[in-house]
Amino acid sequence: MAISVDLDKQLDKAYENLGLTEVLDAPVAALSGVSEGDAEKLGAAFGIKTVRDLATSKYFTLAAALLQLEQAGK
Repeated sequence: MAISVDLDKQLDKAYENLGLTEVLDAPVAALSGVSEGDAEKLGAAFGIKTVRDLATSKYFTLAAALLQLEQAGK
């Protein structure tokens, strides 16, 4: 099954035409709304340097799982 997603508004312009693997390996500041300063703080606090690091961070995945559990119970 082919899946198509428009990420233009979710990524900074420089990253809009990259493939999925390239976006995951890009600096976290590639995400629209995440500044270089934000990225530096994520790196210092949690060791997050790439979008992949953010997606696989135990803190962020736990928070997302907790939210899904709450939403499933509504």
